[in-house]
Amino acid sequence: MKKLLVLLLILTLAVSIVGCAPKEEKVEEAVAPVETPEVVEEPVNLTPLVVGYAAFSEKFSPFFSSTAYDADVSSLTQESLLTTDRTGGIIYNAIDGEKGIYNGVEYFYSGMADVKVDYDEASDITTYNMKIRDDVRFSDGEYADADDIIFSYYVLSDPTYTGSSTLYSYDIIGMTNYRMNNSMAEELVISPDELAAELENPGEESISIIESFVADILISEVDWVKSLYGADTWANDYVEMHPEAKDLFAFFYNIDDDYDSYAVEDEATVIEDILAQYGSDWKTLSANYGGTESYFQPDIEAAVGESLLQAKLASSEGVEVPNIEGIKKLSQTEVEVKVRGFEAPAVYTIAGIDIAPMHYYGDESLYDYDKDMFGFQREDLSIVESKTTKPMGAGPYEFIKYQDKIVYFEANEYYYKGEPKTKYLQLKETTDGEMIAGVGIGEIDIANPSGSVAKFEELKTYNTNLEVVGDVITANSVDNLGYGYIGINATNVNVDGNPDSEESKNLRKGFATVYSVYRDVAIDSYYGDAAMVINYPISNTSWAAPQKADEDYEVAYSKDIDGNQIFTSSMVADEKYDAALEAAKGYFKAAGYTYDETSGMFTAAPEGAFLEYEIIVPGSGEGDHPAFAILADTREALTKIGITLNINDPSDTNVLWNSLDSNVHLMWTAAWGSTIDPDMYQVYHSSNGKGKGGTDSNSYNIADPELDRLIIEARQSTDQAFRKVAYKQALDIILDWAVEVPTYQRQNLVIFSTERVDMDTVTPNITTYWGWMNDIELLEMN
Repeated sequence: MKKLLVLLLILTLAVSIVGCAPKEEKVEEAVAPVETPEVVEEPVNLTPLVVGYAAFSEKFSPFFSSTAYDADVSSLTQESLLTTDRTGGIIYNAIDGEKGIYNGVEYFYSGMADVKVDYDEASDITTYNMKIRDDVRFSDGEYADADDIIFSYYVLSDPTYTGSSTLYSYDIIGMTNYRMNNSMAEELVISPDELAAELENPGEESISIIESFVADILISEVDWVKSLYGADTWANDYVEMHPEAKDLFAFFYNIDDDYDSYAVEDEATVIEDILAQYGSDWKTLSANYGGTESYFQPDIEAAVGESLLQAKLASSEGVEVPNIEGIKKLSQTEVEVKVRGFEAPAVYTIAGIDIAPMHYYGDESLYDYDKDMFGFQREDLSIVESKTTKPMGAGPYEFIKYQDKIVYFEANEYYYKGEPKTKYLQLKETTDGEMIAGVGIGEIDIANPSGSVAKFEELKTYNTNLEVVGDVITANSVDNLGYGYIGINATNVNVDGNPDSEESKNLRKGFATVYSVYRDVAIDSYYGDAAMVINYPISNTSWAAPQKADEDYEVAYSKDIDGNQIFTSSMVADEKYDAALEAAKGYFKAAGYTYDETSGMFTAAPEGAFLEYEIIVPGSGEGDHPAFAILADTREALTKIGITLNINDPSDTNVLWNSLDSNVHLMWTAAWGSTIDPDMYQVYHSSNGKGKGGTDSNSYNIADPELDRLIIEARQSTDQAFRKVAYKQALDIILDWAVEVPTYQRQNLVIFSTERVDMDTVTPNITTYWGWMNDIELLEMN
């Protein structure tokens, strides 16, 4: 009941304007030889560069940052092993550097490390070799070397690591043995039949594990119930009905019809009584918590399966494992990682790490590579976590402080490419609506506002030529590496608690069909030429994105319940809207809704569904969001057939994280920031659903075995043509679940103060994969 009634919040996933690629130097002519100019020391500019930014959450860690804005703070202080160019291509020989042509101009790219990838078909082993240059120094003057790389790998591999990296998900030789601390872990497995038998008739140890899991969930729900008191929430009526938290907790979770919490005086006894009611009944808890008996099944299977494996390992001849066999230090500048098989995205994860200083994030007294000591106590990352708000690394800038919503930096005098020309840098929290004016009147120097029609018109007014590039503001826009979408949580929007049933899919398709038809007018009105409507949940910048010329390309949600096309080429807009609403009625009927033919209205919802839903849009409380018009038009249309869509537009977007983290969201609007490789594992694989022990990035809670298979097969193939076919099939499954309505591919707008920023020093040819912060050490103020 909690999950179905709770007031939702919405998360806007920001798109970073910082690439992982290190910096470059421009070569003036594409074919002419380049002479190396004499290095002349120039005075450092003391005028601070002020950049407008969205709100930070102070997770400024190369290990634990969770928003793009926090990651940018970290990135300014860090340096990655991997170098990429303006097209997203990898620069394998970055120490000496490589040349590449973009738009007819030759550029020279260099970085801190060479990367070599070698797949041996006979052994089915891929070897990744990373060799760093020997003159890289952290901002405190200490030199970076292979020990810092080893330290970083072991932090990301620790069993207690909770950040967003998925390094441990790759089949690195010895990774599982190390994480389970048994040399037989990668050989011994628990078969599906063994696990099923144990869950059917659990032993004493399994019962204890399940009871502990159930108790932990219920106790956490007590804290959640208490948070409802003293706040203006959806639960006001329930709080009024149950003045004491113990009774509201019992209202939500009591499963004994004869139990009366009001007859029990103290809270502790009520909690004890409710826990006793459930015991090890995780299926009933799943139904009451997540709407389906299978909600906690992956968690239970994982916990019981691990227990069975531990028992099997305990009786085996396995010994403790002090290190990861496949991760080796070859010298003070060279590290090697060996992985079973080949997975295309792996190089971006394995070689794409930042080199964090072990002497700062760890404990030097706890590091001795030859003695299997890696800079921290195993399964205790507290020393690493303690530095989360104060990053330090080998990047171009040194973090000074975060104060009054401003992050302060100073140039890293030891930066291996030279101390940045601009000594002081500030990232200042600024709302989207204030960014253009901030640059125009001189409060900030650079900003990344949304590229709406209104924003483009606004910025033109500051230039005397009334253009986007002028004497006050210089605007630059490129296709954004990401896309906007409307999400639907399958766990909370379904019929009878079964997210994967045809009825549940039809329920979600009813909403998706109406959302979809209003995309064109909304996106054109908000963005104009700065964005386009997309029909698959993938950025159009990706090579894997379906194209209109493809034979099987379709407009999203353009078929009715019988598989017929909803629209014809001769239809005008109003006719399309009517046709979409009629098709939505068919989906709602198929989902089990009761329809009154006389009134033309739905009068009752099937079990587990409702006639009223809520969607959250982060429009700053003012409707300033590209999807807001879609939602407003959909709300008006659904009202005609008896279904209510409530639009919640919170002014404080920080609370949105809590909504997704606690899995209480129904529908929401957001935007994904994509990666160079279109790997879908992090966002759509079932293991990464909420509370499943993975990345928690699968906020749709889609769990489809065929989708999981396609994702794994695609990431393991070197054949791009095969991968594209597999990803197209995966995208079709996502749309069939109707958990996502792709809305737009926008351009990334970055604006500079022509008056204060020396535009000749800004990195040229900004692209989707090459942001303005590349070459930031060369950027100067006027």
